[in-house]
Amino acid sequence: MSALSTPPSSPAPPPRQRPVRQPVRGGRPQWAMRAATALSVAVLAAAGVGHAVVTGLDSDINRIDPFKDMKNRPARGHGMNVLLVGTDGRDRITPAEKEKYRLGGAPCHCTDTVMIVHLSEDRRRASVVSLPRDSYAETPPHIDRTTGERHRAHPVKLNAAYAEGGPQLTVRTVEKMTDVKIDHYLEVDFISFMKTVDVLGGVRICTVRPLKDTVTGLDLATGTHDLDGGQALQYVRSRHVDGASDLGRMQRQQRFLAALIARATSSGVLLNPIRFREVTQSVLGSVRADRGFGTNELVDLGRAMRGFSPSSSEFTTVPIGQMGYAVKGIGSTLKWDPKKAGRLFRTLRDDKPLAPHRVRSKARSVDVAPQQIRVQVENGTMTAGLGRRVDSGLAGTGFRTSRAPVNAQDRTLRRTVVRYDPRWDRSAKSLAAALPGSELHAVTGQGPVMKVLVGADFSGVRKVRAEDPTQGEFGAVTGDQVTCPPT
Repeated sequence: MSALSTPPSSPAPPPRQRPVRQPVRGGRPQWAMRAATALSVAVLAAAGVGHAVVTGLDSDINRIDPFKDMKNRPARGHGMNVLLVGTDGRDRITPAEKEKYRLGGAPCHCTDTVMIVHLSEDRRRASVVSLPRDSYAETPPHIDRTTGERHRAHPVKLNAAYAEGGPQLTVRTVEKMTDVKIDHYLEVDFISFMKTVDVLGGVRICTVRPLKDTVTGLDLATGTHDLDGGQALQYVRSRHVDGASDLGRMQRQQRFLAALIARATSSGVLLNPIRFREVTQSVLGSVRADRGFGTNELVDLGRAMRGFSPSSSEFTTVPIGQMGYAVKGIGSTLKWDPKKAGRLFRTLRDDKPLAPHRVRSKARSVDVAPQQIRVQVENGTMTAGLGRRVDSGLAGTGFRTSRAPVNAQDRTLRRTVVRYDPRWDRSAKSLAAALPGSELHAVTGQGPVMKVLVGADFSGVRKVRAEDPTQGEFGAVTGDQVTCPPT
C-alpha cells in the first residue's frame, strides 16, 4: 500500500496557515510598497535631497523670463552658469528695519551686486566671479522698459543695464561682455537676503581690523561675529570702511558667500530632507528666477552641495585694467583688462579651477603679510639657543628675520615683548599674533624693523598668513581661506 493510502498512527497536526497577502491600490503587494519606501529613504539619505522633498517648491518662485527671444548667444560650455543678481529693492522692508539697518532713501531699481556662479560639470566645485557694478559695459540694442524707447547699443555702467532693460538686458549685456552662456538667472533683493541668513541661523564672520561705515551703520570690532540677516546686509553693502570702496565691498561679499556655504554645509540642513525643504521653501518664496529653474535644478544643487565644504568654492573678481575710466555722460567707470578677463572667462567655459588646489592652512589670519615685516630677535633669557629657535620659527612662517639673533641687555625677561615704531602698528599686531601672550611696546623713532625680546614665557611660534591670500593668475581664493578658522 502506498504511503498516501496508509492511515497515520496518530492524528497529523493541521497545516500551518500562511498569512494572506492583502492587495493594495494598483495591485502592488505590501512587501513591494515597503521595499519602495525603503529605497526612497535610502536615496534621500544618500543624496541629501530628492524629488519627493522639493516637489512643489518651484511653484513658490516668482518667475521671470530673462532669456525671451534671445539670439546669437554664446556656445554652451561645460558645467552650469547662474547669473546671481542682487537688487536694491526695499519695498517689503518694515520702517523699523529701514531705520535700524540704514535702508532709507529711494531705490535706484538697479543691480547692487552681479556675480557669475559656475557649478562644475562634476558638481564638486563652485566658482564665483564678481562683476563690479561700475564696470564699463556696452548694451546690445534694446527697448527701454520704462520709457518704451528703442535704444541702439550704447555704453553704460553695468548696473544700469537692469534699470533700462531689466533681467533680460542684464543677461544679454553680461553674455556680450564675457562670452559665457548663462543657464539660469537668480535675483535676490534685500528682504530675500536677510531671510536667507536668518533661516540658516546666522553667519559667522571674522575680521582682523575694525569695520565701521557710518552710511550703512556697520560697526564690527576686530574678531569673530555671528551676524543675523540685517547685520549681514550691512556687512555686504558697506563701501566706506576703507579706501577700496566697491572692490573692498566685493571682497566682503565673497567672504560672506564663503561663510554662508560653510554655515549651510555644517548645519545639517543639506543632510535633513525635511529641514532642507523648510529652508528652501522660506528662501525661494522671496526670490525671482527664470522659468527653467525648477525641481530638477533644486535636486541637482542640493545633491552637489551635500558634498561641499568651504574649500569646494573659489572666488575672484574680474581683472580691472583701468580704474576711473571716464565716459562722457556716465562718469567714472572700471574698465576690464581685456586679455586677463578673456583668459578668466575662457577658464570658466572650459570648466577648469580658478585657484590652484591648496591644503587648508590652520594659520591665523593677520592684517599684514609676514613677508612684509622685518624682525630682529633678541634673547631676553639665559636659555642658550632660544634666540635662534625663535628666529627660525618666525622665518618659517614668512617673517623677514635678520637670521642673526643676539642677546638682549636684560636677560631676566619673564614676558616676550614686541617693540615697534607706532607708524608700523599694523605690522606689530601681525607679528604679535605669531607670538601668543607677547606684549606690544611702542617706541617712537625705532623705524620699520620690529624687535622681539624673547621672555621666559615663550611657548612657540604660531603660523600666520595674510588676510587675503590671493592665488594664481586670477587672484582667486578658496572659501576655506577666507572663513573663520576652526575653533
